[in-house]
Order: sequence, then structure tokens, then C-alpha cells
Amino acid sequence: MSTSIPYRAPWWLPGGHAQTLYGVLFAHAKIGWNRERWETPDGDFIDVDRLPGAPDAPLVALFHGLEGSSRSHYAGAFARELGRRGWRGAVVHFRGCSGEPNRLPRAYHSGDAEEIRWVLRRLSAESRATPLFAAGVSLGGNALLKWLGEDANASNVVLAAAAVSAPVDLMAAGDALGRGFNLVYTRAFLATMRTRAEEKLARFPGLFDGKAMRRARTLREFDDVVTAPLHGFRDTDDYWTRASSKPLLARIRVPTLLINARNDPFLPGTALPERSGVSDAVQLEFPDEGGHAAFVGAPFPGNIDWMPRRVTGFFEEAMSARKAGSNAHVDGIIPH
Repeated sequence: MSTSIPYRAPWWLPGGHAQTLYGVLFAHAKIGWNRERWETPDGDFIDVDRLPGAPDAPLVALFHGLEGSSRSHYAGAFARELGRRGWRGAVVHFRGCSGEPNRLPRAYHSGDAEEIRWVLRRLSAESRATPLFAAGVSLGGNALLKWLGEDANASNVVLAAAAVSAPVDLMAAGDALGRGFNLVYTRAFLATMRTRAEEKLARFPGLFDGKAMRRARTLREFDDVVTAPLHGFRDTDDYWTRASSKPLLARIRVPTLLINARNDPFLPGTALPERSGVSDAVQLEFPDEGGHAAFVGAPFPGNIDWMPRRVTGFFEEAMSARKAGSNAHVDGIIPH
């Protein structure tokens, strides 16, 4: 299957909601991850689940979405594709998402670029001469794009990057998740977010207003009470504005693939970036269908192989381009 084949949704799965829910409900895979625990510079920890491979094979670091983990359907899909290619993989868990509470009051948020920076620099130092790629899905995609736009030295760390279903405009995404059928997704997110918040409140009494947290029925209300103040933001508006990656896309210098479906329930198509709003290094692919973090393929009963194949195909192209550039330099085509 060519990695450049445009996405086409199966006829038997119409609409963004059905395509999104297919991934969540029917596309999970059991993967034999190897877990590592990393101590963070501020005295906390994160867990990294590894997919083993040859030491000289390319390494893909995957950053998951809101309340996601290595058990998420898209993580399994990436693992299968990396295994097929003989590449290595690492699912980086944001703090508190690996099944064990993190130590500090802070957790993670949609603009956690500093965490991305620290993780990828450590992986880069470990990888040495082997190619390192970064991929982010949903929240992880937004945080990755934010780092790519902020860090002028990102091209010294990763060879290429990809963001899938990233809510690049958090205000538009957050408001969309606060109305209509999207409240189904919001309720699912809040169920686990409240559990984590209760645990933090038990360990750090008075950390935030517990009664207001329990009353929250939307992400806006929850972020206003918990996420924003815990991570240095004034309120939800301040958080969603400052954490959005969209204003930084014009500053990205690393070859980056941005895939979003126009029918993604989490982000209105009108909020997607225009070609004029991104740098020449950013490749935009906005198929009309695909839902959120799914991109289900035919034939029936379906699969979610298109997304990881497209992303790893883009990474393969980046390796070929670097090799061609190196050869051109050696041959004297590129002046010294």
C-alpha cells in the first residue's frame, strides 16, 4: 500500500462521530510493551513504554491524547506498523497517565512543550546516529507542534514530526466539546479526570476547589478550576489561548505532517490552519472525513492502518531526503 494514497472513508461508516467511535470501541490491539520509568528534573517521573527493535533502527516517539496511554487504539496501530517496518517505538506517557499517580501537584496539559522538549532531547542523546521521529495524537499533537514552533533547535533533535487530529485552536476545540453530541466525549474524559483530581486533592488538601471540580460538566469548567491554575494559567481562556499551537505553525522548521479530518468532532473545520498560516516545512493534509484519531479503512470490518502508514511513510520520505542531501553534499552539488 502506498503511503501517499489519500484517505477515503469506508461507505459503511458515515460521519465524524461514527468514524471516531469506531477507533475507540473496536480498534484496540494487545502490544507487548517494555516499560521504563524516567525521573524528571523536578523530582517527578514519567513512564515510557518501548517497542523493541534493532539498536540502529529508526525510533518513533509517540505522544498520546487527553487521558490516553499506550493502551489507546492509535498507539496499538502505530506499534503494529512500526513492527512491520522493523522500527523502534516509544509511547511517552504524560504525568499520571500510565496507571500510577505522579508525585507532584502538576499533571499535564495541552501546551506542555517543555515536557516534550525534555523527553525528545533525552531520546535524541540516546539515539545518537539513528533517526529520531516524533508523532503526537490529539492533545499530544498540539503540545508537539507547540514545541516545534518554540524551539529554534528542534531540527537538531528530530528528523521529522507528525501531528494527527491536533486541536491546534484550543478555544475552538474546547467550545466544540461543550455542546451537542460532543458532550458524550466530554463526559468520558471528565470521568477519569475527576478521579485523578480527587486523588490529587487527597494528597494535597486545598490544592483547588473540590466542590467546583465535582460540579464541572464541561472541559471549560474543569480547566478553569483544575488544569489552568495547576499549570500557571490565570483561567481557561488564558490556558486555551497560550497553549494553542496554531499561532506557532509559521515558525516550524522541522519537516512536519499535519493530518486533521474536516469532520473531526473535536475541532471545527473552520478552525484548521490555512496554507498561509504555516511554514514551508509544514505539510497539511485535511481529508473531508476520518473523524478524530481514527481514519478507519475498508474493507469491512475495517482497520485503522492508514494513519500510522501515512505518518511512517512521511518519516521514510524525510530519511530519503536527508540521505539524498548528504549525497549531494558529498558529490559537490551543494556548495560547502
